[in-house]
Amino acid sequence: MILSVGEILVDMIGGEKDGVFCYERKAGGAPFNVACAAAKCGAESGFVGCVGDDIIGTFLEKFVQEQNLTCTYVQRNLAANTTLAFVELDKTGERSFCFYRKNTADYRMPEIPDDIFAKATIVHIGSLMLSEAQGEVYAVALAERAKRAGKLVSFDVNFRDDIFRDTAAAVSVYKKLIARADIVKFSEDEVEIFTKAYVDSLQDKLVCVSLGGKGSEWRYGGKRAIVESIKVSPVDTTGAGDAFYAGVLSQIDGQDKSQWTEKLFNKAFRFGNICGALNTLAKGAIDGLPTKAEIKKYL
Repeated sequence: MILSVGEILVDMIGGEKDGVFCYERKAGGAPFNVACAAAKCGAESGFVGCVGDDIIGTFLEKFVQEQNLTCTYVQRNLAANTTLAFVELDKTGERSFCFYRKNTADYRMPEIPDDIFAKATIVHIGSLMLSEAQGEVYAVALAERAKRAGKLVSFDVNFRDDIFRDTAAAVSVYKKLIARADIVKFSEDEVEIFTKAYVDSLQDKLVCVSLGGKGSEWRYGGKRAIVESIKVSPVDTTGAGDAFYAGVLSQIDGQDKSQWTEKLFNKAFRFGNICGALNTLAKGAIDGLPTKAEIKKYL
């Protein structure tokens, strides 16, 4: 099972309609997106996160229960608000973010119950919590717990410069998780931020680089390959990288590192590319997620 741990929030997707600019409420949060996408891809998928004591938290709690997840543990923090991300789209469907995170729940993470943790083969950790010391301590401890238990650790960099104002300090914090991960996901821009030299030094880790419409790249053990995607006309690219990554993880789940081969990576990344591409055809990160059967039509 892929157990995703981290932020669950609401994406407020903005747009003009009939001369009025308005926002549409959509469930989101990168690790929660991964959890939902992995389930749609046919994998066993769980999620652990935290919401605030407000109507947004209530909406998300209900939304979580409607997803086909193997197990969930979403705690309601009575002293916090639920995190919001305001999203605006350009004419190509590309998005820009602005987070509302004052006294929010995304870094006040609950301890994972033993019965849920025991089911996981991959523990996937989100990055938003790393902007707060409390979240950083939690994430590092979780990665170490997973390593001790013999589970694969996955980490999505998902760097946001409007949250991490000091890029150098953020990179220093991120490296603590990258060092403990077996699988790390970067966007093309994030590779530049963290420097190509650093990424190329991660010989013992599977490095996943999303390249947008160009597809994706895998790097492992000194080898690398770019895997092409399919051509689509995006409506909204929110969550496309999460869908791609969930597709990859769904194909790797259950495979020991000794079974990792170029053939497996090429197949998994092609599957993930298609998942991410198809997800751009609807608004929001989750509503348009394709099923395994829909993805297979393009393989």
